[in-house]
Formats: sequence, structure tokens, C-alpha cells
Amino acid sequence: MDAFRSLIQSDLEAVEALIGERLASDVPLIRQVAAYLVSGGGKRLRPALVLLSAGACRFAGRERLEIAAVVEFIHTATLLHDDVVDESSLRRGRATANARFGNAASVLVGDFIYSRAFQMMVGVRNLRVLEVLADATNVIAEGEVLQLLGVRNPDLAESDYLRVVRSKTAKLFEASARLGAVLAGETSEIEQALAAYGMHLGTAFQLIDDVLDYSGDQASIGKNLGDDLGEGKSTLPLIHALAHAPAGQRAMLRQVIEEGAVERFDEVLAALDACGSLVYARTQAEAEVARAQNALAPLAASAFRDSLIDFAAFAVRRDV
Repeated sequence: MDAFRSLIQSDLEAVEALIGERLASDVPLIRQVAAYLVSGGGKRLRPALVLLSAGACRFAGRERLEIAAVVEFIHTATLLHDDVVDESSLRRGRATANARFGNAASVLVGDFIYSRAFQMMVGVRNLRVLEVLADATNVIAEGEVLQLLGVRNPDLAESDYLRVVRSKTAKLFEASARLGAVLAGETSEIEQALAAYGMHLGTAFQLIDDVLDYSGDQASIGKNLGDDLGEGKSTLPLIHALAHAPAGQRAMLRQVIEEGAVERFDEVLAALDACGSLVYARTQAEAEVARAQNALAPLAASAFRDSLIDFAAFAVRRDV
């Protein structure tokens, strides 16, 4: 991660300053929640994607900093809403905003951050940028609803789950990578190449999140292990285990999903291990990374393209 971040470190610092500046408000509660969110940090992966893709397309205009901040705002707003819907209490190793300030404040500040993002988009004065981000936010919202419909459903198909992943998580990765080409006025071929890269990268990123929810170190990942299980979410490891477990374990897994019985986490983990389900999910993530890296073939050789390749490798090697 340090290798590809070093190439854009000064830009990331400028984006961080911009984030703090654009979250300013005359409303005290907004300032309080915003300060809490900024102090919580984050990997800033989506802004990094904007900056790396812009660099790969030889674009160095200030607009790249604005759009990098915009995608982080969209991501932050979705997290605020997600945590309310999921009733989450821990993110990045500390209390979620809804746990700290209440659900109403989290939802309303999330709306403020969304609207501020759209103000910033308009300021870039690029209709194609608006089109890409408007489409992305709409698809993300659809993905949220699709995920809600799949909660406590042990019959969720792998294809349906991947549709949720590509809508809810991968779409913003896709938009972030695409926007570097859009800002640079690149050809349709280059724009599509970076979009495909982002989509496959985002899918891989989520699949590794699925794995870490069962096998990660709680202190490192900054959330409670088994959160997905407790929320009744059928992620890829569970879907695979349900298709391959013997009848007794399959019945147990169905019951756990329907009840969100996180207290049976150890039984579920034993079933996942027996079926090779975590290995399967990680293998699928590695295949997505390979597709992401292959999608970059039309781009000219550069340190930025190499960093995009490294970025994808990081997605499956991370432990947070």
C-alpha cells in the first residue's frame, strides 16, 4: 500500500485538507459529526483511485482533487446510512456515528454530505463527471435495497449476491477509476478499461471483506467479527457452504442466517472451514484482481499504471 500511496502522497494530503474545508457548516451538530468522521481517518482508497487513474491518463488539473474528495464524501455518506440500517456499533475500531450521536443525526448528516458532494461536482463544470457520479449514486442506492431484500435469506444465489456487490461496493470503485479518464478527456476505450478495472477491483475488495468478517483480527479490521452473520447477511462464504455442506450443517447454517444467531459463530466458522468456503471466496477475489489488472492493458506504460496494478494486488493481500 505504501508503494502506490507514495506516488500521490502530496495529492492525498491536499484532498484531506479539502475534505475538512468542504465539511464546514454553520450548524454545530454537522460540524461535530463531521469532525468525528474526519478524525476517524480511513484508507481513502477511492480518492487514491481517482488520483492514480488521472495520473495514468496524464491529467494534473485541480479538478482531480475535487473529485477525489467527492467520491470520499459519497462513500462516507453511504457508510453513515449503512451503519444506521445495520444497527452497527463499531467501525474502524471505534463507535460508529450512529452509536455516538444517534440515528437521526447520522442520517441527516449523511444527507448533508451527499448534497455537499453534488455541490462540488457542479463546481467542476463537466457534464460527463456529473453523469458518471449521478449514475453511480443511483446504482449504489439500488444495491442497498437489494441487500436489504436479501437479509435473512438462506436461499440467496451467488449470482444475486454478486449483483449486490457490484452495485453497492464495486460501483463507486468503478466510478472512481473511470473519472480519471473522464477528467483527462480520454478515449472511450481508455475510459472503459479503467471502469472495468475499478469494477473488478471493487468486487475483489468486497469478497475479501467477506473473508475477513470470519477470519480477520478484530483489532486490525476495526469491527466485530461475525457482524455480517449477526445482521443475517448471506455473504459468499456462507452461500458456498450452504451449497456444499452435509445436511446437518446445512440446516444449522440456514437457521443461523434466518435468526442472525451470531452466538453460533464458532459452529459457522467450523462449517466454512470444512467446506473450504473461505478459500473459495479468496480464490474468487484473486480471479477478480487478475481481471482488473488485465483490463489495464490499453493504458500506456507509466508509474501510475504500475501503481494501479499494485493497488489491485493489495486488495487481496490486506488484512484490514
